[in-house]
Amino acid sequence: MSMQPNSDASERIARIAAHLNMEENDSCSLMGSNCRSKGGAPGFKVAILGAAGGIGQPLSMLMKINPLVSVLHLYDVVNTPGVTADISHMDTGAVVRGFLGQKQLEDALIGMDLVIIPAGVPRKPGMTRDDLFNINAGIVKTLCEAIAKSCPKAIVNLISNPVNSTVPIAAEVFKRAGTYDPSRLLGVTMLDVVRANTFVAEVLGLDPREVNVPVVGGHAGITILPLLSQVKPPSSFTPKEIEYLTDRIQNGGTEVVEAKAGAGSATLSMAYAAVKFADACLRALRGDAGIIECAYVDSKVTELPFFASKVRLGRGGVEEILPLGPLNDYEREGLEKAKKELVVSVEKGVSFARK
Repeated sequence: MSMQPNSDASERIARIAAHLNMEENDSCSLMGSNCRSKGGAPGFKVAILGAAGGIGQPLSMLMKINPLVSVLHLYDVVNTPGVTADISHMDTGAVVRGFLGQKQLEDALIGMDLVIIPAGVPRKPGMTRDDLFNINAGIVKTLCEAIAKSCPKAIVNLISNPVNSTVPIAAEVFKRAGTYDPSRLLGVTMLDVVRANTFVAEVLGLDPREVNVPVVGGHAGITILPLLSQVKPPSSFTPKEIEYLTDRIQNGGTEVVEAKAGAGSATLSMAYAAVKFADACLRALRGDAGIIECAYVDSKVTELPFFASKVRLGRGGVEEILPLGPLNDYEREGLEKAKKELVVSVEKGVSFARK
């Protein structure tokens, strides 16, 4: 019996080492039910693809804090060992495991319930979201091919810009693999909602947590359409306020890019928004009722194949896409402008994926 405590200790040390070990030959040592620390909280398995980047790091940290997460897989092509070691020291229930480079991508995805994709290059001053397209489109395509193979039933939260084009790319990849389920692919536009809530609250003199602004359309420039006529609590704005708020919400990303002066784009607010959205998805997966958020999805709300609007989330992802509701003249005009640009962005994504 004297050996018992010693072997327990060895086992614990081996387990910790395995979490931090980036060697390929260990990549399956913690799959499935073993991937939980002793007494680890029951919850969901979440993978973050692009975990070592500007959005990925704060996103990984915030997901480690989320009590609904039991297993957190961090994947990137560089620096994952350091980020994993760092985040694994946090005394919360989720077990963290790192995966480095293309060869470990499929292992990072096996058995995941939710996959969050912030991977890609950030926007720099003077860059449009379209400038990002060629680099990020290829990254998203590769990652989605691995998802189709390793966890085709996972809910996918896609953050990589330009979202208006990358979501159609992901859809095409999944269609080709025969795994496409439109209710499980969601483009994350939550940052537009978060900004809208913040800026509207400033104008109204309210706590932003009490404000809810639906934002529809897409996730770039004039495709971002805040429905200020539907703000909760019900509020009225002067034409000047509507002009100011719409412009600021549409150009919030540029505001941050310029303020950072070459040092990056919106990473911290984006990580916060991504976690807020991921948490809504996890609560819905758990079976909570009445979870309604805005997201860019495969949609019949307009004649466009993809569109951001309010959706009701459930165990299978998107359970219902809600109608746009009554729009005023200003919003109807904005919607027409948004649709013209969205058509081009969607087409660009689809043709890239079909190349």
